Amino acid sequence: MADIQGSYDDLFAAVPAALAAALDEGDVGGSVAVFVDGEPVVDVWGGFADAGRTVPWQRDTLVNVWSVTKTMTALCALVLADRGELDMDAPVARYWPEFAAAGKEGVLVRHVLSHTAGLPDWVWPVAELHDWPTATGRLAAQAPRWEPGSAAGYHSLTQGFLVGEVVRRITGRMPGAFFAEEIAGPLGADFHIGLSARDDHRVAPAVPPPSRGEDYAASAAASDATTASEDSADRPGEAGASPAPTALRVRDGNSVAWRRAQIPAASGFGNARSVALVQSVPACGGTVGGVRLLSGAGCERAWEEQFAGQDRRLGMPVSWGLGYGRFGGTYGWGGWGGSTVMIEPESRMTVAYVTNQMREPATDTRGLGMLMAASDGLRGLRA
Repeated sequence: MADIQGSYDDLFAAVPAALAAALDEGDVGGSVAVFVDGEPVVDVWGGFADAGRTVPWQRDTLVNVWSVTKTMTALCALVLADRGELDMDAPVARYWPEFAAAGKEGVLVRHVLSHTAGLPDWVWPVAELHDWPTATGRLAAQAPRWEPGSAAGYHSLTQGFLVGEVVRRITGRMPGAFFAEEIAGPLGADFHIGLSARDDHRVAPAVPPPSRGEDYAASAAASDATTASEDSADRPGEAGASPAPTALRVRDGNSVAWRRAQIPAASGFGNARSVALVQSVPACGGTVGGVRLLSGAGCERAWEEQFAGQDRRLGMPVSWGLGYGRFGGTYGWGGWGGSTVMIEPESRMTVAYVTNQMREPATDTRGLGMLMAASDGLRGLRA
């Protein structure tokens, strides 16, 4: 069995066992954390930080968690709403006037958080993702693909810029700085949106699925391309087929430029401990370790259903809250490659799993397995 480092409550022994099983099946490395009542009951890691399996995964190893980053960016918006600085029912253009162009006057803040704004596709070069003014300018000028609020289509890369620019307009700070100063800093969480050079040595680069190379591209981008022409008919102010979404490759996410950039939907770096710590805030009524970031009402706001039905990009039924996917009484989201965070407010539990080993999305059940193992431990803890 793979060697697992860290600590855990004996009631949750199934969680490190699940991580060991994934490593035994061929995964390169990863970490898992389970927090209950804002305190860690599991904090374990194992495997290697490099594809060559020469650098052991350490306690402070960081990995790109891809779309798990969306939950961090959503929390920034929820904090501002709780402070009365952001109105979820306001037009985005109230805070970002240029955004009203091309028929987007009716796009509300809640639409961008719930993937219903009609701006799901990034159709420009990957390099432009690294430049904030260029990326936000592109989106401000774009027409929506459908009537905002009428349908959902996963905004895989665009959501972070849309929410992040609202944060920047309100606070005068880039979303990575706001997150660092107002959320990660007070909590002592080792999570970063925009990674500094001093942390490069701690990064575990993404490893493509077996038999795939670094040109392996995000499946969401591929599936978007198949639906582009059919969606164009619903796009206000435009006619004809739209450009196919830009494919994001593993090599793009492993680049230094990606680490330095602030791409608040997909370029967050952390470990399972930091992800679980931050997302314990909504799990625990807004307060963790004596640090209050949200009110109880602010936490409840995150789970309010904004859309239920078929997602045009994911091709499956979804229920969207404000920045979180809703799964019964559990909330959270996963990232390309397998990283996952799930929150159970009723039990005040947060489960986070991060990994550098990508698997094909259709067959990847690791995050669900970690959640199930943690739920077994929780039942023993509450007994």
